[in-house]
Amino acid sequence: MAIQEDVGAFLASHADEGYRAFQAKLIPNIDPDSIVGVHTPELRKFAKALARREDAEEFLAVLPHGSFEENQLHSFIIAQERDFDKLVGEIERFLPFVDNWATCDQLSCRGLAADPDAALGRAWHWLESDHEYTVRFAIGVLMELFLEERFRPELFQWVVGVSRPEYYVNMMRAWYFAEALAKQPVAAEEVIASGALDTWTHNKAIQKVVESRRISPEQKDRLRAMRRRA
Repeated sequence: MAIQEDVGAFLASHADEGYRAFQAKLIPNIDPDSIVGVHTPELRKFAKALARREDAEEFLAVLPHGSFEENQLHSFIIAQERDFDKLVGEIERFLPFVDNWATCDQLSCRGLAADPDAALGRAWHWLESDHEYTVRFAIGVLMELFLEERFRPELFQWVVGVSRPEYYVNMMRAWYFAEALAKQPVAAEEVIASGALDTWTHNKAIQKVVESRRISPEQKDRLRAMRRRA
């Protein structure tokens, strides 16, 4: 396949060993040998060019990919899809092969805002998945698209109700509530005060938001007082 050869040549010519070692430390759950070491801005630029190619679908059809960077390219390419139904289809085909937090979080969900009601339905579906990073992605959709003008208080219970052992799922739950405490402080603080979250996620959400500058000193003091002993 011409596109596969072009991708391989691009990755080889842009490999940075120091950056590869840095990435391997940030993403410890994947095989370090699967990381080439190409900087994200270079991948994004290349992905834009790939998305315009007539044979782009040939690259997208090759799953699983062999490297972390190929997964990154895949996520950046499909994020450029403007047709909602096609975007959802590509996301759902790719999600089972996502194996790390970085690819999961860089799979943009912004295009889903074209049909918020349908996006919310897919998010609910993804939350029920057995796959760790599909659940993480679903929480990311709720965080990115439904914490401001589309906010609904009942969505908090969707995230509260996620009961999973995986670190990267619960870190996303904590991140979600840290964002909620900044963007919907009254409603989110009620959830924190209720004790509905497990202790680890509860404390991590408080930790993340009090380290930011987006909430008032008074709110920080209230939240610190809500920390629970492990």
